[in-house]
Amino acid sequence: MRLRENNISKLQKEIFDVLILGGGINGAVSASALSTRGLSTALIEKKDFASFTSQESSNLVWGGIKYLQSFELGLVYKLCKSRNYLIRSYPSNVKEIRFLASIGKGFPYPVFFIYLASLAYWFIGLFFTKRPRRISRKKLSQIEPSIHQGVSKGGFEYSDAYLIDNDARFVFKFIRSALDHSAIATNYVESLDSSYDGTLWTTKVRNQENGEEFSVRSKVLINACGPYTDSQNKISKQETKHRHLFSKGVHLIVPQITKNRRVITFFADDGRPFFIIPMGNRSCVGTTDTRTTELPPRVLDKDREFIIQNINRHICPTTPLKKEDIIAERCGVRPLVIDFAKHQEKNGKIEGEWTDLSRKHVIETDQKKNHISIYGGKLTDCLNIGEEVCRGIRRLGFQLPYKKMKWYGEASKSDKDEYFHQAALMNLDQMTEEDASQPLSRRLWRRYGRRAIYMLEEIRRDPAMGSVLIQGTEYLRVEIHHASRNEMIVKLEDFLRRRSRIALLKRSEEIRLSQGLQEACNILFGNKASQKIEEYFQPTHKKQI
Repeated sequence: MRLRENNISKLQKEIFDVLILGGGINGAVSASALSTRGLSTALIEKKDFASFTSQESSNLVWGGIKYLQSFELGLVYKLCKSRNYLIRSYPSNVKEIRFLASIGKGFPYPVFFIYLASLAYWFIGLFFTKRPRRISRKKLSQIEPSIHQGVSKGGFEYSDAYLIDNDARFVFKFIRSALDHSAIATNYVESLDSSYDGTLWTTKVRNQENGEEFSVRSKVLINACGPYTDSQNKISKQETKHRHLFSKGVHLIVPQITKNRRVITFFADDGRPFFIIPMGNRSCVGTTDTRTTELPPRVLDKDREFIIQNINRHICPTTPLKKEDIIAERCGVRPLVIDFAKHQEKNGKIEGEWTDLSRKHVIETDQKKNHISIYGGKLTDCLNIGEEVCRGIRRLGFQLPYKKMKWYGEASKSDKDEYFHQAALMNLDQMTEEDASQPLSRRLWRRYGRRAIYMLEEIRRDPAMGSVLIQGTEYLRVEIHHASRNEMIVKLEDFLRRRSRIALLKRSEEIRLSQGLQEACNILFGNKASQKIEEYFQPTHKKQI
């Protein structure tokens, strides 16, 4: 908490080159890019970092194979290129994974035609991943017995990528990078009003924790509020060409359907690609695709029924899935960009087919007011957004002192080699529990990068720091101490849902009864630990996580 309090104090004293509103993926990459390249940068988020759309993804990093159907080849190429670059830049975090696609008997196109599309996708992706292959119905049942033979006429296999840890953890990497390059970032600070006097933006904000209101001054204002971009622009009196529409996507976390480390995909009843994604010892299944205007969105019974019905129709778990099997839920909106002049509202509907809208992004720059609005986007394309924001800042007349400095990617090879050398000398992997998903050394490096070197020092100094604190999870005592000092955890949900993925893999009651939870909260919150636990487990707490 001390880091957050210090940052809030600095927000009130300095005049920043840039203030970024929104701590999701768009705001996080913008802060990392601009601070690394030399601008004084501040970022505020009204809740926790990545606590809205950026925590509700499928954890997939994919090139948009479905956009081949609408012939958006340019977008597919751009997303594939971004996917490839993320795999190269974050080899410990973003991994290639095989997708096993089953084609149902009622699907309007033959298997061979869809296989040809996967070859085109591989070609557009510059052959970066493994080659697709066509799979007969008989072979499909052999390599993945969970697929219902009775409704499948064969399939194919191709590659995309996924995040080993959760999406919110990946977003926080960019927040942490920005902090390491002297940015001032804080969560639970809400923007109330912004005004421009011809030279400076003055943004009135509120500290959500104590209600204190103060102002932040900046030369440039960047609206990276995701689904709330339009409402924030109204507050800032910004007129933009684009607007957002929203599609609601729901995923359910259920017991592991298959132990094979691949994504199973098929086409749901509404024609949309449907996924079964490995998530530790669980499976993430979905997604829905329904237009919504509700923010935040909610999981409805019909969403759960739709997902469970499709799983039970196409996949054969040992026993059919039931609502009682749901461990956790993810519900987010996809911010879809429209050119408002071309899509006028008529009788409450948008002209044209809203389901045809893609996940492209648009960055609008107001040169008269030094204002930038970021519309749309997705995690796969995040590095492009950071670069485009830098170009937008330069169009506003600001020079980036270190314009060629690389602002993304894992730590240097020398840091990595030094870390794994020290880990080997300590026999760190001997501490790994038998049921752990990966050796301990790899997990710590993936989550913390060069900071993991200092965590090794803490474990050497006190071996108890290398023990699992919250039983039934992979999180060590040293990780809890690190989070308390460096990750601005204000609420228990911040840690359980976003800095870790404990709340995605364990039921609420399991977490409540976990040995070590109280001690972990004592480390994170001090004398407020019991209050934070009570807040998280109270009946009104949103369990739709």
